[in-house]
Amino acid sequence: MATTQTTKEKVKQTAQKLFRERGYAAVGMRELAKEVGIQAPSLYNHYKSKDDLLREICFDMAQYFFVAFDKAVTTEEKSPRKLKAVIKAHISVIATNLEASEVFFNEWMFLEQPHLGKFKKLRFEYEMKFREIIDKGIKKGDFKKMNSKLIAFAIFSALNATYELYRSNEKLSQEEIAEDISDLLLKGLKS
Repeated sequence: MATTQTTKEKVKQTAQKLFRERGYAAVGMRELAKEVGIQAPSLYNHYKSKDDLLREICFDMAQYFFVAFDKAVTTEEKSPRKLKAVIKAHISVIATNLEASEVFFNEWMFLEQPHLGKFKKLRFEYEMKFREIIDKGIKKGDFKKMNSKLIAFAIFSALNATYELYRSNEKLSQEEIAEDISDLLLKGLKS
C-alpha cells in the first residue's frame, strides 16, 4: 500500500531542496509556499517560521547521526573496527538524506538562538564520541599517537563532503564510498 506525503512533509522536503539549491537566506516563505502548491498563510499551519523549518531539518539530521553512531558502535569491540563502523554509519546517513545533509552541513549557521547554541553543543558532543574512540585506540596502541581533535577534524572534513560524490557523474555506490574512505582514513592512523 503506497503512502501519501503529508503537506508538512512536502513543505519540509521542498524546503530542503530550495535551501540546498539557493541557500537558506535566499529562500522566502512565499516562494516555498508556491513551490509546495499552497497559499503562503497555509505554511504557518505547519511551521511557525523559516527558522523552525531549518531547525527541524538540522536537529532531525543530528538525531540520525547519533542513532547511526550508537548502533554502529555497539557492533564492534576493537578501536579500528569501531571507528570504521561509525565512519560507515556517518556516510550512510549522508547517502540516505542527501538534500537534508547539505542543508545540515552548509546552512546550520543561520539557526537562531537558543537553537544555534544547542546545535553547536550537539556537534561538539558528536565529535567527542569520535574522539573517544580515537583516544582509546591511541591508548591501546591501535592508532599512532596523534592529537585526537586533529584526527576528528580530518575525518569529518572527509566525511562531510561525501555528498558531493553522490551528486557527481561518477556513480560510486554508498558501500564503495564508505569502504574506500574508511580504509584510507584508517591506514593513516595505524601505529
